[in-house]
Amino acid sequence: MKRGSTLFLKIAVILIGIPVLALCIFLVPEIANFAAELYPDISYLKYLVYIDLYAAAIPFYFALYQAFTLLSYIDRNKAFSELSVRALKKIKYCAITISLLLAAGMPLFYLIAEMDDAPGIILIGLVLIFASMVIAVFAAVLQRLLQEAIDIKSENDLTV
Repeated sequence: MKRGSTLFLKIAVILIGIPVLALCIFLVPEIANFAAELYPDISYLKYLVYIDLYAAAIPFYFALYQAFTLLSYIDRNKAFSELSVRALKKIKYCAITISLLLAAGMPLFYLIAEMDDAPGIILIGLVLIFASMVIAVFAAVLQRLLQEAIDIKSENDLTV
């Protein structure tokens, strides 16, 4: 396959990572400080927000790296290989991990939304959890289809 065919997708993967990095640098500290201002008697709430959001960013960037390597496999005509199946499996696990971390952090965001009277925070959290689960299911379906295609290909190679 031509290199340029996946160049757009590689650029898209990079462009997806940049806003999340900006959010991690600029918005997460603001959210944590806001939570600390709302609940001054719970001093460790700020650090729980930091831990939850930054812990969710780690599997996000690992999944982006796996998507980038998957596109590299496609460039090298190794799309139908065990390497691609492993990359999809890692993307699936990263999406599940992100969903679990965000779900574990929902009580924190419920406290913030309750005190600030902003129910949209809960809705945003639920949308992020749902989006991560959709990505996990999609990666699982692609992983299974790719594995079946590899199995069929290897059976055809053996019969010839």
